[in-house]
Amino acid sequence: MRQESAETIAIQALAWLVGNDELLPVFLGASGASVEDMKQRASAPEFLISLLDFVMMDDGWVTEFCDQAGLPYTAPMQARQALPGGAEINWT
Repeated sequence: MRQESAETIAIQALAWLVGNDELLPVFLGASGASVEDMKQRASAPEFLISLLDFVMMDDGWVTEFCDQAGLPYTAPMQARQALPGGAEINWT
């Protein structure tokens, strides 16, 4: 996957998350980000990676997002890996 495609998928995930009134507050609480932070950092690879990581925490979220976006269920992980720094997973 090319970086441009990965960014598009991550932005689609961001739009999906913003439109989800139940899940958005969970993301904001878990990430410590504010709505303003989301606006300012929406194109930053590290923010997009963290957003995709959050979505991938739950199979139901992946399924819901991908079904809504018309994407295969593997798309969030492929997008994460294609973003700068996304291939490196640091689970510390």
